[in-house]
Amino acid sequence: MSDRANLLVAVVVLICSVQGPTVLRMHGHKEDGSEDTNKIHPPLGCGRNCLCNSCLPGRYGCYGTVTTVTAAATADTPVNLNHTAKAAVTGGVSKLPLYAFKKNEDKPIDKGNDDSFDEGRPIAFLSNLLLGQWEERMTRGLFRYDVTTCETKIIPGNYGFIAQLNEGRHLKKRPTEFRVDQVLQPFDEKKFNFTNIGQEEVLFRFEQSNDYTSRFFPISPVNADSNSPNVVAINVSPIEYGHVLLIPRVLDCLPQRINHESFLLALHMAKEAAEPFFRLGYNSLGAFATVNHLHFQAYYLSTPLPVEKSPTQRIMIGNKELSDRGVIVSQLLNYPVRGLVFEGGIKLRDLSDAVANSCICLQNKNIPFNVLIADCGKRVFLFPQCYAEKQALEEVSEELLDTQVNPAVWEISGHMVLKRRKDYGGASDENACRLLCEVSLSEERFEEVKAHILEAAHLHDTGSEENSANKEESLHEPHSPHVASNFTQDCVVLQ
Repeated sequence: MSDRANLLVAVVVLICSVQGPTVLRMHGHKEDGSEDTNKIHPPLGCGRNCLCNSCLPGRYGCYGTVTTVTAAATADTPVNLNHTAKAAVTGGVSKLPLYAFKKNEDKPIDKGNDDSFDEGRPIAFLSNLLLGQWEERMTRGLFRYDVTTCETKIIPGNYGFIAQLNEGRHLKKRPTEFRVDQVLQPFDEKKFNFTNIGQEEVLFRFEQSNDYTSRFFPISPVNADSNSPNVVAINVSPIEYGHVLLIPRVLDCLPQRINHESFLLALHMAKEAAEPFFRLGYNSLGAFATVNHLHFQAYYLSTPLPVEKSPTQRIMIGNKELSDRGVIVSQLLNYPVRGLVFEGGIKLRDLSDAVANSCICLQNKNIPFNVLIADCGKRVFLFPQCYAEKQALEEVSEELLDTQVNPAVWEISGHMVLKRRKDYGGASDENACRLLCEVSLSEERFEEVKAHILEAAHLHDTGSEENSANKEESLHEPHSPHVASNFTQDCVVLQ
């Protein structure tokens, strides 16, 4: 390192050790020793160190350690996980950790997860990075409650539903601030959105690399000329261990609606994590999304979700162009919620486009839906749903309403987040199915919606006669994820 760089490190470390995460002061104090606020350099941005457009590109401040400052002084070179990954802002330019995932949407899917991390680092680097940073935020008290103390159990029965007692989420979660009868609604900057969260809640940026190698930068500049960043942030009202939000192009303030690029980004995250017990989920407006700012949720749960174990039957084939891309679409069998399963694809983008087209179709027809991304991005479950509509029509029983359970993607997938101890104590297959049956479209309505999806994705039904003739070939037994060696077994749900 040059003498100039050494000097920069020494100066910034000294400032950080004295002032910590405060604004740098240009002048002194009053004669009585109190701060002279008129002589404090005004912070750039709104002064809250959040993700708004004025704060993120530049303000004065520092979260300094020797390792992070050294990395900043010696340019943005890839480093290992031992470096501290904290947000920093120096010289008027915000700097956040950056995970650059390998460019692989045009590579064959069966080879995509075989690539190792740069310089021989293990493929689980993203998982370890995410969990390490998530736990660090937990020690700093950034969550509204300690989700690791929530009681969890497997409900005896045919499905193996997972029940969690999460009273903190019920009491402290942010309420919904928009209409639930419209899937597409414009972004409203006056309501809560993710530009309001503090930069300390951000774990890292998640951007595509320029080549076929993944890299991690503990500090990477975000300036006014940068594209709006994709960020991974903690969910301060978590459902499970490692619960995070993937927020595409956060500064663009996109409303909660799927588009092709955002869904491809979510598949990249699932694939890059290379961890079958790490799933991503999406809730549309009207299907219990609580923030109208584009985001996906994700967390770790070291047990198969019931929907992942359900058998499926192939019901759709595409035209020659789509068939050549290898995308297969099936229908769930023997599960309380009717849904479709997308898998395959020669390339990652093939699968992504098929699902995104289907979601866009549902959005445009004002049909609420939920999406689960499983198996490291190799399988995607799509659930059109109608629970909020039934609530509005007063067609849901008081018994179910009293539970105050909002069946979003995790509940539909079989992870029942319960808010009252009596519901947790009385959790059963029957009670879970009763809730999920209210979520599911009727058979007649599902067939109508399925037809819309087939048209949007350029697919067609193989037909009942063909399905019957090829029933044995088209039936698929579930292939739930196996225990992954790189996942901490402290988080395994005990039966």
